[in-house]
Order: sequence, then C-alpha cells, then structure tokens
Amino acid sequence: MKDVRRLRKSRPRAKKNFTPLVEEPRLRNWERVRAFLEVARGGSFRAAAQTLGQSVNTLRREIDEFEREIRATLMTRHVDGVRLTKEGELLLASARRMESASFDLLRTGAPDLSLCGEVRLSVTEGLGTFWVAPRLVEFQLAHPGLLVDIQCDMHPADLLRLESDVGIQLVRPTANDLRIVKIGRMHTMPFASSGYLAAHGRPKDLQDLKGHKLVLQVADQVYSDELYERLFPGIPQLDLVSIRTNVSSAHYWAVVQGAGIGFLPTYAKLLGAQLEPLDLKQRFAFDILLVYHPDSAKIPRVRRLVDWLIAAFSSRRYPWFGDDFIHPRDLPDEVGGLSLSALHEGY
Repeated sequence: MKDVRRLRKSRPRAKKNFTPLVEEPRLRNWERVRAFLEVARGGSFRAAAQTLGQSVNTLRREIDEFEREIRATLMTRHVDGVRLTKEGELLLASARRMESASFDLLRTGAPDLSLCGEVRLSVTEGLGTFWVAPRLVEFQLAHPGLLVDIQCDMHPADLLRLESDVGIQLVRPTANDLRIVKIGRMHTMPFASSGYLAAHGRPKDLQDLKGHKLVLQVADQVYSDELYERLFPGIPQLDLVSIRTNVSSAHYWAVVQGAGIGFLPTYAKLLGAQLEPLDLKQRFAFDILLVYHPDSAKIPRVRRLVDWLIAAFSSRRYPWFGDDFIHPRDLPDEVGGLSLSALHEGY
C-alpha cells in the first residue's frame, strides 16, 4: 500500500492551465467584419462611413485592426477608393455568409408572437411580383403569427373603404384622409433581349426605333398610351406595337422572349434574363408612394408592415430606387451579399 502511495506521489501532476505554443486564431469583433463588408461594397472608406454613420478615420482604424487580427492585407488604398487583394476577395465570400447567418439568427431568434392576425397589402403588379413578393418571405418569417394578404393590381385599392390596410402605388390618391409617403422612385428605360437585337439590330435613336417592334403595357398608373403618343405622334400603334398587355409580368416576359423593345425598370437588368438596356435618351420615372390611413398605423401589425416596406425600398441599400437615375450597367450586381436574381430563387 505504501508503494502505491509513493508511486502516485512520484507521478507528475498535469498542469491545469495549459498554454498552447501557437494561439488558435479566433474572431473577436464582428463589427470589424461588418466594416470590411461595407467598405468592400461601397468601394471607398467615405461611402462606407456614410452608410455606417462613422467617421472615415474610425473606419480606417477598424480595418487596420481587422487586418492585424486576420494577419493579412485585405485591401489596398488608392485615390479613387479601395481595391480588394486576393486575400480580401476570399475573405469577402466568408464575411457575406456570416452576415447572412446573422440575419437568419435575428429572424428566428425571438419573433413577436403578439403580432397575430391578417394584414392586407395592395401593390402595383410589377413591384408586387418582382420586388415585394420575393422579399416578403423575410417579413412573414419574422412574424409567423401574421397572415399577409398581398393583392397585385394596377388599379389602386380604396383604402378608405378598407379594401386594403396599406397600398403601394404610382399615382397620388386624391383623398385627404390618407397618409402618403414617398418611399422611392422607379426609373424606366427601353430594354430588348439579346436575341432580338441579334436578329433585328440595335436602334441608335428614337427615329431609328420606328423601324422596330415595340411591346407596350397599357394599364392604370403607367400612362403608356400618353407616353406612346408623346414619342410617336400620329403613328398608329398597329404599325409599331407587336404585343400590348395590361400587366407588368406579361410585359416583362414578352420583352425577354424577343417580342420587341419595351420600357422596363432599370433593375430589370439584374433579374437574371439576358436583357440589354438601350441608350436612346428616353427615360421615364414614377414616384413610389406608400399609402395608409393614420388610424391603421396605430395597429401594431400594420405599423410593422409599414416600417418593413419603407426599409424594403431604401435607396441607401437599393440605389435603383433613388431620385437620381443610375444606368443599369452601373448598378451593383448584388446587395447584402445576395444577387437580385437570388431573390427569385428562394434564399
């Protein structure tokens, strides 16, 4: 027994606090990743500073600390902005996945189950189909107790007669009792499919356009007949128009399939189809108006939808909805780490 005790005493005791020779790298500050993402997206420290509400010097320090933490140079500074290094490009993909995962965490972490019932939204058919509906899933996931009834129609709903709780429209309502908020601006210009241009050539100006076929949408809120008469006075639609429809989705797909040239929103270039914008110096813009009754906004579920819609059309995040025209070739290919076409693939 004494021998066993001596043996136990002779064994070296394991140290409780073991310090590895090489420290395992770990991320200590998520805000530095966010700063890196915004600088990469904006292309400059100044643009990122405006988005984050920080000073340029503070943002520079954040990036310097992040590079020391990562032990790599992620971007090089130039007079016209920043450029990512090869290491920065690799890290950017991982940072986007982290951001996407953080959004998932926020959506599923603590939904407000007190928001229950039905909320009704009326929206123009094009914005409803191509922009609101694909993104409305994130709103519903955050509020699983809500039933979202979305009506896509080119005729504005009568909110005073309770046809809808909230409306998004392109014409200003005449009723004085409604709250009207401009949440964005939709810019349109002529587009054609690559196949159509290969078969019929590319028009160079408005006069040249008279030798092509047009696709026309005639519906409430778009004033297509008036715009046609302004561009082609005295020329019957039968001479130029190949397809005329009343809804935006049919109009879009007719252009995509090569039926002719049509006016589409500038972000149509990002929807995934092989469309090409035509620089004919013919552009039209429509204010995007959010309409609701002030008393309806006192209802929590309606107020939550109103706030979400305002953010969904934010020109800071989605620049094509800003007041200034941005050519489709200058639009970002993605926002928030996701391509616009991904919104239609389910994410």
